[in-house]
Amino acid sequence: MSPVYPFDEAATARVVVGDDGTLVDWGPGARALLGWEPRDVVGSPAARLLADGAPAAPTGSRWSGTLTLRHREGHPVAVWLLAHHRRSDDGGPGHWLVVAPLPGPPSSLDALLAVEGPLQSPCAIAVYDDRLRLTHLNDAMAELLGLPAEHIRGLRPSEIGGKPQSEALEHDMLRVLTTGRAEDVQTRLHTGGEDRAHAWLARLAPVTDDAGRVRGVTMAAHDFTEHHRARERLQLVNEASVRIGTTLDVARTAQELADVCVPALADFVSVDLLDPRGGEPPAPLTASLSLRRAAHQSVNPGVPEALAEPGEVLTYPAGSPQADSLTSGRTVAVTLPDPDMEQWLAVDTARRDRMRAFGIHSSMAVPLRARGVTLGVAVLRRFRRPEPFSPDDVLLAEEVTARAAVCVDNARRFSRERETALALQRSLLPRSLPRTAAVDAASRYLPAARAGVGGDWFDVIPLSGMRVAMVVGDVVGHGIQASATMGRLRTAVRTLADIDLAPDELLTHLDDLVVRLSEEAGGEGSPGEVGASCLYAVYDPVSRRCTLARAGHPAPLMLPPGGAARTVELPPGPALGLGGLPFESAELYLSEGSVLAFYTDGLTESRQRDLDAARDDLCAALAAPSGSLDETCDRILHGLLPAGGAADDVALLLARTRGLPASQVATWDIPADPALVAPIRKQVLAQLDTWGLGAVSFTTELVVSELVTNAIRYGSHPIRLRLIHDAATLICEVSDTSHTAPHLRRAKTWDEGGRGLLLVAQLTQRWGSRHTADGKTIWAELALVEEE
Repeated sequence: MSPVYPFDEAATARVVVGDDGTLVDWGPGARALLGWEPRDVVGSPAARLLADGAPAAPTGSRWSGTLTLRHREGHPVAVWLLAHHRRSDDGGPGHWLVVAPLPGPPSSLDALLAVEGPLQSPCAIAVYDDRLRLTHLNDAMAELLGLPAEHIRGLRPSEIGGKPQSEALEHDMLRVLTTGRAEDVQTRLHTGGEDRAHAWLARLAPVTDDAGRVRGVTMAAHDFTEHHRARERLQLVNEASVRIGTTLDVARTAQELADVCVPALADFVSVDLLDPRGGEPPAPLTASLSLRRAAHQSVNPGVPEALAEPGEVLTYPAGSPQADSLTSGRTVAVTLPDPDMEQWLAVDTARRDRMRAFGIHSSMAVPLRARGVTLGVAVLRRFRRPEPFSPDDVLLAEEVTARAAVCVDNARRFSRERETALALQRSLLPRSLPRTAAVDAASRYLPAARAGVGGDWFDVIPLSGMRVAMVVGDVVGHGIQASATMGRLRTAVRTLADIDLAPDELLTHLDDLVVRLSEEAGGEGSPGEVGASCLYAVYDPVSRRCTLARAGHPAPLMLPPGGAARTVELPPGPALGLGGLPFESAELYLSEGSVLAFYTDGLTESRQRDLDAARDDLCAALAAPSGSLDETCDRILHGLLPAGGAADDVALLLARTRGLPASQVATWDIPADPALVAPIRKQVLAQLDTWGLGAVSFTTELVVSELVTNAIRYGSHPIRLRLIHDAATLICEVSDTSHTAPHLRRAKTWDEGGRGLLLVAQLTQRWGSRHTADGKTIWAELALVEEE
């Protein structure tokens, strides 16, 4: 329940005068003093009431003095007046509150305070009666208020102070008056006409008579401004350490600096950086300077004081506080009007008009420096707070900006490292996937939104016999080191794939490599310093079978034509780098048009969903109808990743299988007797004619003869010849059950043999051998220049 105010408005002459000199309000006390009715004077110039002409216009926020006013009956009245200026909250014109105490009956406190011993204290003391009218004050309080004691007796606290804080203090005193309980109140008030507000501890206590009735309130004021400011500075520094640098984003860090300083230290703050994108700023700095606006903040919504939006470039010439602060490396604080500032603003008229429109009176430019590098400048301005920047404010701003500069530099260095790692990652990943007869493929790679670039990779590797290898891997960690390790592993996979190792064997060799890399990184030979996961698959379009093995990697998804997507059942296998553990492979038949989805765990490991739900979402996105694999990739990423990006980097590889029809493959069993090979050559030539490849029949016959002869001479039966025809390639394969692979060598002058493989190498596009479960296969590819 709010207290009842015991105020007698007629006990004080109160009027309100607008900044334009017009009377806005005329209180009952003013009517009793001068006899004018409100309807006679409200809306008319206040100067009409002056008997001796208009005085000089008051300056500052408070004025007091004696004026001779004109009574309604015509005679002059000398009145001591106290005037307080108030600004409008919405930025419009302000007004003056003018008060004058009126004589009244003796206060009931006069008898109680007949002994003035307590008022001789050096502490500022004032006593108010039961109507909260000032009755007594000591010399310390009179000096504090900066007003003559004989003139202000009879005024209320709100009339003496004239500020909203004084009204709040008056409300606290009324509560003491009505409850009879003492209170301690902290407030900030302007005293003695000073522009800078002081922090006060007001001890309010009831004044009681012999019967215990409350007859007034006594106030003892203690100035604890320095203690209050020290506490505010400590609080701001502590807040800056908590709120600034929460991320490794340059723009957000700059915005956090601006947010911390407004309104605690300034009314408007802007942060401009030399190079927020991570490059090294030039040294030494010379004016004029081009800076990019990184952030700003204001006590006014929408930051109307700003001349540029974040991201825009501004140029500061020599003589501007920003340029002077950056080139000198020190804080430049000015209070307007300032000659140097006015000279710069005379050229930058847009800035001058903006500063005048908002009443900016103080400015401080603080350089942002960290680790010996100048990063930018923070500009703090005041217009709502009347006091200019003090030396303590400068020290506080420098401490806060020094902390922020380290965070900005950390973010800048992280951005630069992230861009470097991303460039390295992009250069190590395939720029485009090869076109093969086995699969149609599409891929996506997305770096982590916050953690930085990692070691995720993917690849599609053409193999012999129209086969294709598909690989997806993930190196533990982020940054340049992870990207470099990824590049080494990707190169190793390509090298091992080129010798046609089975998936489980390839992962075994790759595991050995990761163990060695881990030993090099650990320095002590301890495993685990480098870790990775990998999934390797080989698809044969002739048999339409796919062999897969994985090392600590998520199993792929398979979408058959017209069916539902499902996870491929695949032995898990240990992660790469553990060493000494075996890997197992699995084989499955794929109908033509089946889609395989290989991905890294960054796609499914999200805080918003569990792993099973994420895999279900992935299956649904994969199975949804779409026109191309690229559209499917985009749909999967948009459906599974959060709007702000994934917490880990993501690699996605989709492959739709193709199958070679039986009409494009021809197979012959080779007899053990070399004399019986001639009919096989005739059948090969006939098959080439059927395929319309007569132009390469001579070369093909030579290659077939050499490979078959070598197999009969050095291999083991059974021996089989296979021709595979594609639009651009003809492949000759000879298989036997011997595990001894041929080697290309240079025959000596008088050697009778040893030139066969050299001849095959010269006649074909490429050749090689691969081991199989039953032996080996020697193959050679002929490029079809033209078909008939």
